[in-house]
Amino acid sequence: MADETLRIDKYLWAIRLYKTRSQASEALRAGRVKMKGVPVKASHEVKVGEVYELTIEQLHKVVRVKELLHSRVSAKLVEQYVDDQTPQEEYERIQMIRQYGFEKRDRGVGRPTKRDRREIEGLKNGF
Repeated sequence: MADETLRIDKYLWAIRLYKTRSQASEALRAGRVKMKGVPVKASHEVKVGEVYELTIEQLHKVVRVKELLHSRVSAKLVEQYVDDQTPQEEYERIQMIRQYGFEKRDRGVGRPTKRDRREIEGLKNGF
């Protein structure tokens, strides 16, 4: 049956991990979607039970395919098609980043000095 095959770029778009299918394809081309540590191509056919590791901005998600999905559905129905296996620590890490903010420098200040970089690294390693 032709409907039994589904490209991963379409699946990632359908389960709302990416806003557009082209964004999903770009993530695949960039190697941000992996299966068993190996980057996946956009033409990869999704199968039920496969586990994918995705990097979306700074979040590292792990998802397992429950059921194939050929068209985009509402966010409430996504749970029927994918099992989010992302560790809770990853969500806590992202929450901490949002709480404390990203590294920001005022416009026109220039690059950090060697001393500034050491202080920044010390703060990062302190967390």
